[in-house]
Parts: sequence; structure tokens; C-alpha cells
Amino acid sequence: MNNLLDNYYQMVSRVDALCRGIQEMLSERITCREGCSGCCTSITIFPVEAAALQAALQALPEEEQTAIRRHVAAQAAGERCPLLKDRRCLLYAARPIICRTHGLPIIYSEEGQRKADCCPLNLNDVQLPLSGSAIIDLDKLNPLLVAVNALYLSHADSGDLPERLTIAAALKVKP
Repeated sequence: MNNLLDNYYQMVSRVDALCRGIQEMLSERITCREGCSGCCTSITIFPVEAAALQAALQALPEEEQTAIRRHVAAQAAGERCPLLKDRRCLLYAARPIICRTHGLPIIYSEEGQRKADCCPLNLNDVQLPLSGSAIIDLDKLNPLLVAVNALYLSHADSGDLPERLTIAAALKVKP
């Protein structure tokens, strides 16, 4: 495998295309975009997502890396995502899958029932559930992310990584 993150980047590309399509289809009914940070809470991510965040951070100039690490360290114990600064993600282009899909209409199974949801700021005049192409099916997306993560772990020299990491742990920052 040339790059251990290739499968993840391909998945991100497809998720981004799906999200763009939904945003185009629902246009002004979707208010979520860069700068909207209401849903940006402290989360945990898979090791493959952590590796992608690390790669994005390491691609930045050293000065910027240091500033981001300091910011994350200072914010790591809070309820909000430690990558948020002035309501913007410091590594927006490398944000995890959940961040890419936040706020958009989703459908998922819970206790044997299909449920639909979206950000309360979106789709105020639309009845859920929507048609298949206007909604993200988490029952299909999540197993794909788990599989991509498992493939990454099978090829990476990952040692004893936990199943999920905080953003601070992903960026190897101590709060």
C-alpha cells in the first residue's frame, strides 16, 4: 500500500461529494458551513482519522503547528472541540468524518427502528425523512469507516492504540 491513508482519503472524497450534493439539493435550507460551530463538541475519533489529522498538522509550517498544538492543549479539557478558534476549525480541510456530516440530514437505526435527524437550524420547512439522495445513511457510512480504520490498523505500525482517541491525543498534545 503506497500510503496508509489512501483508503481514508478516498472515503473522505466520497463523503464530501455526498455532502456537497445534499447541500446543493437543499441549498438555502442548509445553514451549516465553515464558521458554523454550534455542533462542534469535544469528540473522539478513530486512529485512521487521527493519523489524517496528524498528517495535515505536519504539512503546515512549524510555527503554525506549534500554535495549533498550544491552542489544542489549552482547550483540550473543555466541552467544545479543541480545534475551534474564533468559531473556525484550525484543521478544517482534515476534519473527521463526523464533522463533515454534522448538521446534514441523517438516518440511522436505534433499537430496531429507523430514525431521522438533522441540525435544528437546518430544514425548518422540510419534513423528515427525506429521499435517499438527500440524506446520509449512518448505517452504511459508519461500518465503512470502521472497515477503513481496521484496514489502516492492519497495515500501520500502530502499537497499542486505543479504539478511539481525543483530538488532543490524536495530535499528540498533552493538556
